Amino acid sequence: MLDGPRLAPLSGSRPDALIILIHGYGSNGEDLISLAAMMQPSLPQAAFVAPNAPLQIPHMAAAHQWWPIETFSMAERAAGAAAAAPTLDAFIDAELEKAALASDRLLLVGFSQGAMMALHVGLRRPHPVAGIIGMSGMLVAPEQLETDIRSRPPILLIHGTVDDVVPFRSMELASTALTAAGVVVENHVSPGIGHSVGPDGLSAATAFARRALY
Repeated sequence: MLDGPRLAPLSGSRPDALIILIHGYGSNGEDLISLAAMMQPSLPQAAFVAPNAPLQIPHMAAAHQWWPIETFSMAERAAGAAAAAPTLDAFIDAELEKAALASDRLLLVGFSQGAMMALHVGLRRPHPVAGIIGMSGMLVAPEQLETDIRSRPPILLIHGTVDDVVPFRSMELASTALTAAGVVVENHVSPGIGHSVGPDGLSAATAFARRALY
């Protein structure tokens, strides 16, 4: 079972919402829990958890991956996300049960490869989550979405205009495919930001989280 760093509700009470942060390739849960700490004051009743991806990158102790990246092909991404999905799904189910919360009290936040996982898994769960935030990511296998989609939570996509890892146009491509599938999508453009989350993106994510959960 996956695990990673956690933040209990700032209020000190039982959580009334759960935010799962899904890190990118070569990273780990500690990287994204720092984002959670910045979002937490605006979401004091929520619990946060940032699981480490199940696969370690060889010879790099703190570097995890949801699937290995070798060819950068669309087929590799589709196969990788599909292979990793059951593990993340099981983690989500276990965390919701542990917190005694329903799916509509869950927000998924993903960065890069983690954004691909958040979109892939969140749209295929039978009970809709409160929302999905995809940062610097892309929609994997958009051609399968019409067949596979099982729920349509609201989505916020955040992307920097000078991203040199996942192209900026990935946001528009994802937004178009999601809208065609009947999903309500918001796009936030971060001018001059590369493959990272700027202060404006973090503010947009926090505001979306508040709207989705409260």
